[in-house]
Amino acid sequence: MTTDIILSKTIAFVKQELHNAEGGHDWFHTLRVYNSATLIAKNEAVDMLVVQLGALFHDIADSKFHGGDETIGPKKASAFLQSINVAPETIAHVVNIIENISFKGGNEVQKFRSPELDVVQDADRLDAIGAIGIARTFNYGGYKNRGIYNPDIPPNLNMTKEEYKASTAPTINHFYEKLLLLKDRMNTQTGKQIAQQRHQFMLAYLDQFYAEWRGER
Repeated sequence: MTTDIILSKTIAFVKQELHNAEGGHDWFHTLRVYNSATLIAKNEAVDMLVVQLGALFHDIADSKFHGGDETIGPKKASAFLQSINVAPETIAHVVNIIENISFKGGNEVQKFRSPELDVVQDADRLDAIGAIGIARTFNYGGYKNRGIYNPDIPPNLNMTKEEYKASTAPTINHFYEKLLLLKDRMNTQTGKQIAQQRHQFMLAYLDQFYAEWRGER
């Protein structure tokens, strides 16, 4: 089976699986990550098919929407890729990407590294920052019925993985607990360059937010 056919079948499968997904983790999020990963990969020595499949499957069953179960996504990806006869070593690599891509709190150590994971991880993190990242953050906060901001609840930068996953803090806290940390955690030169501009956009947004909150503008 050619690469084009593998990708077209995978795209159709992922679009169907994410048909009713939450707006920040839907097919369009996956498509943006796929496009960004493909762009970044052009400047890296990587297996492009692994990068593209990893991007397409990275949120196939996000544990946030499956009771915290982190095994569903890798199982779905593996089963589908086996069904279309993708090479076992490619499947294993894609599964490792799915299992290790997520930001799980400041104290979590990543257990697997590869140039392909670096690319997909950068693409996913880029979609978490900047204008779209801000939109996704507030969309998810509304989905979880969280407050926008509470000055009496400060950000917690020392959460364990379990605390991070269970957090119900206001949405503005998420900027400090994740989004503003991502610029310095990018892996590739392309990712770092794009992240810099998006990071500055978020800082400007927060300045405006606090000024409006205080009634100054």
